[in-house]
Amino acid sequence: MRIPDSFRLFLPELEAELRAVLGEDASPLYIMMRYHLGWVDENGRRQQSPGKLSRPTLCLLACEAVGGQWPSALPAATAVELIHNFSLIHDDIQDASWERRNRPTVWKLWGEAQAINAGDAMYVLAQLALFRLEDRGVPPQMIVLLSRHLNQASLQLCEGQYLDIEYERHLDISADRYLEMIEKKTASLFECSLRFGAMLGTKNQVQVSSLCSFGRNLGMAYQVENDLQGIWGKDEDGKESPYTDIRGRKKILPVIHALDKADDSERETLHRIYGQSTLSNGDVGQVLRILDRTGSKAHAEKLRDQYYQQSLEDLERAGLSSSPRHALEEVAAFLLGQEVG
Repeated sequence: MRIPDSFRLFLPELEAELRAVLGEDASPLYIMMRYHLGWVDENGRRQQSPGKLSRPTLCLLACEAVGGQWPSALPAATAVELIHNFSLIHDDIQDASWERRNRPTVWKLWGEAQAINAGDAMYVLAQLALFRLEDRGVPPQMIVLLSRHLNQASLQLCEGQYLDIEYERHLDISADRYLEMIEKKTASLFECSLRFGAMLGTKNQVQVSSLCSFGRNLGMAYQVENDLQGIWGKDEDGKESPYTDIRGRKKILPVIHALDKADDSERETLHRIYGQSTLSNGDVGQVLRILDRTGSKAHAEKLRDQYYQQSLEDLERAGLSSSPRHALEEVAAFLLGQEVG
């Protein structure tokens, strides 16, 4: 699928702002952060960043869509991206993930303790990034308000991550509890991205509210799609999914649906498998067969599409002109592997 032009349009300015926030410090702590962002290898040698910067791109598109000047929102977009990456560094530790983007994770190279320091430092840099808005003419009162929203979204993210880990220990997770978890863990930061862009571009509260809702529903659809890809997707080389979420006993939507719809024998099998510390290939195969029999993939796809459709209705309600609305639709479709209608 073709990458939308918006990613290419904003990428140079976004990377420049991110690099300015991190500064020129050459200490190992900053090498760890640059490594995680894809700028350097583990020895600090320069590399090309592989990231698309989806959340900050949505922020800048929202600012432009409501009539604002997107360069003025660059520090806010950068803050959102740094919060996202702070969470990824910690998430890799919590999930014991050895790789991210086909490279060893920060904790795998430098150890858990130092990776926690790198994540914490990135969180602080996100807060400091917002103060760069003053240099772009944003009033201090607005910066304080944005800081409040960023911290609220960050707290929700942490709450969602707590629930995600806690749910690994239970087999009685309802769909409603799952949706609460992903709203906090994923959708909150998507909403924050769109909120920042809209607030820095307009005082029209209908547009701000509509774009916040667009971000929240897009984030929900994105996480459900992520769950689907974690089971039935392909890796970057086109190979079959390694079923990481199944092996990690994650209570993602298809599994929750299967537990609800399985017959007694299947439910007993799922309980036995998910009660083990490690899963064999045979265990994974059994889980996949139960997911197939209970229609769990189709159920997740339907829910994803419902959230996606709601996000498009939110965009329509925002009353944007056709060109910026299309740009936001294009990015949303790309993130969900959809075609723009």
